Amino acid sequence: MIRPNRSLDAIPTSEPFIGPERLMRERGLGALLRLGANESAFGPSPLAVAAMAGELPHQSWYGDPDSFELREALAKRWSCTREELLVTSGIDDLLGLVVRCYLEPGESAVASAGTYPTFAYHAIGHGGRIVGVPYREDGRPDLSQLVRAAHSSRATLCYLANPDNPSGSFFDGDTIARLRSELPQATLLLLDEAYGEFVDSADALDERVVPGVVRARTFSKVYGLAGARIGYAVAPAELLAPLLKVRLQYGVNRNAQIGGLAALHDASFVREVVAQNSAGLAQYVALGRELGVPTLPSRTNFLCFDFATAERAAAVLDALLARGVWTRRPGVAPLDRYVRVTVGDAAARATFAAELRAVSAGALA
Repeated sequence: MIRPNRSLDAIPTSEPFIGPERLMRERGLGALLRLGANESAFGPSPLAVAAMAGELPHQSWYGDPDSFELREALAKRWSCTREELLVTSGIDDLLGLVVRCYLEPGESAVASAGTYPTFAYHAIGHGGRIVGVPYREDGRPDLSQLVRAAHSSRATLCYLANPDNPSGSFFDGDTIARLRSELPQATLLLLDEAYGEFVDSADALDERVVPGVVRARTFSKVYGLAGARIGYAVAPAELLAPLLKVRLQYGVNRNAQIGGLAALHDASFVREVVAQNSAGLAQYVALGRELGVPTLPSRTNFLCFDFATAERAAAVLDALLARGVWTRRPGVAPLDRYVRVTVGDAAARATFAAELRAVSAGALA
């Protein structure tokens, strides 16, 4: 009998991400307001669009397997060497490479239970064991419990999204540095900073290489290149060297490399996106107050509305979807009482506000 690796039996059959395209097909919807995947509502960098469009005639060429020009530009930004940078096909690709290289079958990795699920899928799929630490009741990851779990399980990996997905919470640079110092020396801290550009640099961990830490960044969020699938790691060269042995040499899209390089130099675009996002977050917070629905503090491009119970949150989620508004709800307590909503542009926010007002009265009755 031909069968796959037995380690795959541990992966649940449920899919972590159901895309809006399938929801539209299954529900017979002709359109859907996309507020469920934290895609940028403000489009890609115009510089990136122009650069990518200009290179379309060369799509018959492979991308540079070294991502040399992009790494050169990133090295200047991060004040590091090219060897301390690795460009990947989005953060998801990077998570898989780190797990493959640093988690032996049977070893443990610690993470918040209910955090971004791709890390757990990679870890379990490679025969590892996930030690899930519950979120605190206020929706924040419990760093002290992550440290305790790492010590007690002798974890080789600790995964933390900061800012966090799905809660939107954030820990400042001093707190992250303290976390690294309290983890076992042999535990690699995998720090997912997908939303890092939305955080004021004065609050964040300095943009530098940190011993014992692989920092994951992406062009999907503030730069608006989610469909291009490009991200990168910043880490000591000795931590990245094993990943070079197993990465796909031509795994990064050529046009994504070109777009990422151009976007990196579009500082005015980034400032505008961050400003518009901040205004959108403020509008969501005001909407929550109007409806008597608390919201969690967020340093991302989404906000969580707290509907007090998982049942109410599920009802709101379904009612919004029936009206053509796609949002998401975390699947694990205590976060399953939240509905997570991406910050849309002005028109999308107005539509969402009207629809939430229409459905929340029934859900909160």
